[in-house]
Amino acid sequence: MGLLDGQQAVVTGGASGIGRATARRLAEEGARVAIIDINGDAADDIAQEIDGTAHLADVTDAEGLRTAVDAAARAMGGITLLFNNAGIDAHHPLDETDDDVFDRLVAVNLRGVFLGIKYAIPALRASGGGSIISTASAMGLVGRKGIAAYGATKGGVVALTMGAALDFAAENIRVNCICPGMVYTGLAGAGPDNAAPVPDRQLPVPMARWGTPREIAAAAVFLASDDSSFITGVALPVDGGYVAE
Repeated sequence: MGLLDGQQAVVTGGASGIGRATARRLAEEGARVAIIDINGDAADDIAQEIDGTAHLADVTDAEGLRTAVDAAARAMGGITLLFNNAGIDAHHPLDETDDDVFDRLVAVNLRGVFLGIKYAIPALRASGGGSIISTASAMGLVGRKGIAAYGATKGGVVALTMGAALDFAAENIRVNCICPGMVYTGLAGAGPDNAAPVPDRQLPVPMARWGTPREIAAAAVFLASDDSSFITGVALPVDGGYVAE
């Protein structure tokens, strides 16, 4: 038996990196999984691998995302878990950050999470409750030079998580977020999901190594499972000690 037997999960940004690794882990633990991604071919590939469904949508497109979430609910017979994972990155000093780059960061990283929660809530209510997990970042908890705009959007996800947790606590809907540190993913030119090379430079992480998508997926499984049944409104660092230092 798996930790998530009988659950129906939606993963945004599930075609690559952390999203793909998490979709696999959710399926391994017994959940039915629907992938929502802007990359239709890659979403189809992972959905076929895990016997799930794939739905094409851009998380910044409200109507498109609502349609995809509704289609996922119909395909699975409901939704008990939403993993808001779609996101983008950008590293620039604040004064060198183009306005359109900032707007795109906000649209994908923050508005996309807002829309995901908003449009999944009816299905979660209909299921009698469930869990919402979003991917924030260690950079949403502490500052770092050259990444202010990105960190601001991830800090927004942390605040959105805490507020939404209070909005829905009485309805048996838990809302948490994961704050990854330096994780070796496809967005950074990674190879396999579960492999990270020995760093070729000193990483600013107490554990002195990359995290892997599989390690973030393990945290998502915990927050989705009954093992975390009394946890809501939490921003969980999975960062090799970065935030603590």
